[in-house]
Amino acid sequence: MSALRAGLLVVALVAAMPACAQDKPDEPADYRTENYRAPVPATLAGARVLTTEDAEAIWRAKSGVFIDVLPRAPKPANLPAGTVWRDKPRHNIPGSIWLPDTGYGKLAAGTEDYFRQGLAHATGGNTAALVVIYCQENCWMSWNAAKRALSYGYRNVAWYPDGTEGWEWANLPLADAQPQPHAGEEK
Repeated sequence: MSALRAGLLVVALVAAMPACAQDKPDEPADYRTENYRAPVPATLAGARVLTTEDAEAIWRAKSGVFIDVLPRAPKPANLPAGTVWRDKPRHNIPGSIWLPDTGYGKLAAGTEDYFRQGLAHATGGNTAALVVIYCQENCWMSWNAAKRALSYGYRNVAWYPDGTEGWEWANLPLADAQPQPHAGEEK
């Protein structure tokens, strides 16, 4: 194949790539604090980025702990008295620990303690344990949470950017989830 034909082939392949593969933002230096449902970077310094196949292999081998950081919708403050409130169901990767609201760019002290304690509980206090952090596809909350886990000294952090949507698209099982209780709460 001539160099010109090879070059044209590369240009054609890049042009045929899905837009999302070309539109990945650069990795920021700090946490994302707004517009959380947007294209995420392809990298996270210090963490391993997982494909669905990678995440499935870890899950099947039971070689890591899975942490779901999808936020939980708050109960509206202005509900009329006597109104029944039902949380929106969450389905996550079976065996995961759901630590909602821990992927925001800025965390209240209580939420940060909750995240630290949740990670310690999930890993048995072993900062070398493999921790797989996810949310949904194109959700910066999982990126933020994985970055935060690294800042806490966890040395084997994996970020699964396709999250439950990628898992579901691969026809892998999902399970009903309940949030990990905060200290002093009952399950």
